[in-house]
Amino acid sequence: MILLGSTGSIGVNTLEICRRFQLPVEALVAGNNLELLQEQIDEFRPELVAIADPSRTREIDHPQVYGGPEGILRLLEESRSPLVVNALVGYAGLGPTLKAQELGRRLALANKESLVVAGAFLERGSIHPIDSEHFGLWYLLGGRPFRRLILTASGGAFRDRNPEEIRRATYAQALRHPNWSMGDKITIDSASMANKLFELLEARWLFDSPEVDALIERRSIVHALVEFVDGSTTAHLAEVDMKLPIAYALECPIEEPILPPVDLMGIGPLSFEAIDPERYPLWSLREELLTHPRLGVVLNAANEAAMEPFRRGEIDFGTMTDRILEAWRTFADREPQSLGEVFELDAEVRSYLNEN
Repeated sequence: MILLGSTGSIGVNTLEICRRFQLPVEALVAGNNLELLQEQIDEFRPELVAIADPSRTREIDHPQVYGGPEGILRLLEESRSPLVVNALVGYAGLGPTLKAQELGRRLALANKESLVVAGAFLERGSIHPIDSEHFGLWYLLGGRPFRRLILTASGGAFRDRNPEEIRRATYAQALRHPNWSMGDKITIDSASMANKLFELLEARWLFDSPEVDALIERRSIVHALVEFVDGSTTAHLAEVDMKLPIAYALECPIEEPILPPVDLMGIGPLSFEAIDPERYPLWSLREELLTHPRLGVVLNAANEAAMEPFRRGEIDFGTMTDRILEAWRTFADREPQSLGEVFELDAEVRSYLNEN
């Protein structure tokens, strides 16, 4: 396989599955954690390697190292593996997704921004999602007609704060996730509920239905629910561990437990809560976003651009969400009709936020 984003959480778990099932790795792509990348190279012996910064390629002990976005695309072109695992973070993952599909590769996708931004223009039938919620939906559906798909959310760092406290919150406070440790961006997106909006769009494209919703389940034991047309509802329960969806996306022979089973007597009571737009103002975009899913590019670009001054401490959490909503209102009449228009709109939204 080709693994993009090998040093992140998904990448590390993917390599654990490769180790367990003795899967060969043809190529590794990483960001800036070059020390961990070198350890991975020494163990898995990939033929090709690429890193984010082309000026640092000489720091890697490997005969074939490419650098930068162009280097990643070149690596994909020169590789032979039929499977690409895209675990890159953010909009930067879209180009490799498009290249993988252009080359006819099977795509195990953890880069949610690819579907959020360009879901209308991807071959979705060849995508296997690496995401606990979408894996849960796939696991439950079994081809039966459904009425509604339901994702779950932890509620993020501010689920017990009042709206005024949330508005004044800092970047460091938003990183204090109550359930687990993740990358900075997804943790901030969890606090604002942007991440769950992205996942709604993913589900909308993957399962070809706008009937998607989300609820807060604080324990993160229930990952997804499906309401079927017959009136029944089923839920997918599993420990919080990405190796399960990864193993299925990699089509591993599942003949033994990937995770320990959920201790039903030990998990305690489970409950579900509505997502309150007063605490999560971005959630007010849910219906419009599902009605006009091609506007995912606006939400993603605004979210990434507004997060930068928040990360630098120049604005508070409330101002960040205000800027995202302002950009949405400004560009909500601009549904892209082609990939070219997606790229143009992405650049316009970022420019708007950087100048205002």
